[in-house]
Amino acid sequence: MREVVLDTETTGLSFKFGDRITEVGCTELINHVATEKKLQFYCSVDKKVGEDAVRITGLTNEFLNKHPPFEDSVDKFLNFIKEDTLIIHNAEFDIGFINNELSIIGKPPLKNKIIDTVSLARKTLNTRVANLNYLCRRFSIDLSERSLHGALLDTQLLAEVYLELIGGKQISMNLSSSSSNKNISSNSINKSKLALLKIKVNKDEVLRHKNLIKQIKNPLWGKINY
Repeated sequence: MREVVLDTETTGLSFKFGDRITEVGCTELINHVATEKKLQFYCSVDKKVGEDAVRITGLTNEFLNKHPPFEDSVDKFLNFIKEDTLIIHNAEFDIGFINNELSIIGKPPLKNKIIDTVSLARKTLNTRVANLNYLCRRFSIDLSERSLHGALLDTQLLAEVYLELIGGKQISMNLSSSSSNKNISSNSINKSKLALLKIKVNKDEVLRHKNLIKQIKNPLWGKINY
């Protein structure tokens, strides 16, 4: 099963007042687990980036002007997300901006299924606080690289949060037996073909090991009654 974690950075908080997308980040998930397949691009804009947005993202108009507009990257974006489910934190915000950009260039809005991790977190954890920093700390996810908000980095963090919200890493394991191995039992293995690796230890190594063991104070194995 393929899903795509999606995030955007913008010039401000409202596309209705002319704010635009400045960065898009996507991370692919297969069976809820992030793969190495990612997409990220910046967008030049004809809107001044707000001071708060610059402070949060570090993206300035001077930097963005070195990059093509959203329109030039839209095809690779749509080809990446395809028709797969989108995992988005506060989905209404990002989808609103993306559909606005698509409308500007005459393309239809997205019709992908969407999972909003803000709603999912509030329901799963029974909490009103559901920002990404809080969720990462709650699940002991490393935030050391998030000194600034970045669309791609945030999708990678959100991918880990999403996995925890839906049950943790064990849910990604495929425990179903394939038809090729249904009839295989432990008795059917030809044990004569199993090769055992034997490691030879000389007397000096044994002596050094014993001396090392003696230096360990209150070892656990000393408390076991054989």
